[in-house]
Amino acid sequence: MRSRTTNWFETTVRYDRQAEDGGQKKVSETYVVDALSFGEAEETITKEMEPYISGEFEVKNITPASYGEVFFSDSETDDRWYKAKLTFITLDEKTEKEKRTSVNYLVQASDFNGAVKNIEDMMSGSAIDYMIANISETKIMDVYEHNAPLKKEERDDRPEYETQEETA
Repeated sequence: MRSRTTNWFETTVRYDRQAEDGGQKKVSETYVVDALSFGEAEETITKEMEPYISGEFEVKNITPASYGEVFFSDSETDDRWYKAKLTFITLDEKTEKEKRTSVNYLVQASDFNGAVKNIEDMMSGSAIDYMIANISETKIMDVYEHNAPLKKEERDDRPEYETQEETA
């Protein structure tokens, strides 16, 4: 598991997909992109979707996401995205009253119980008390990061001096 905090945008794209009967069918799908502006979000989703689409393609909607942090899973079976609302409980030193602050996260998991487990894994190092207030499955198809880390099979784990010898 890893997390990433950045500016996320939810984008809705509409395009023609080949239907099971061989014809074309218009579909709308939601994707999340890491971007600094609406223009960059549109450019990113267009570039990411280009290899998968032939025919008409339209970015129908771009909205800033209500979460700032995404929890990514390393498991191949975690293919769904869940929106989780966590409530953090702190004690106000002056008034000695509990203060509750809610924060939304996007969590990758295979099912509801997996989302709970992934949240608990990510929050296990936190000293702040929290409770999971809500978890709901989203219609998000995928998340595209700017400068995404390489997948394990793409990573070159050789020491730097060995890779430099090849380029010299």
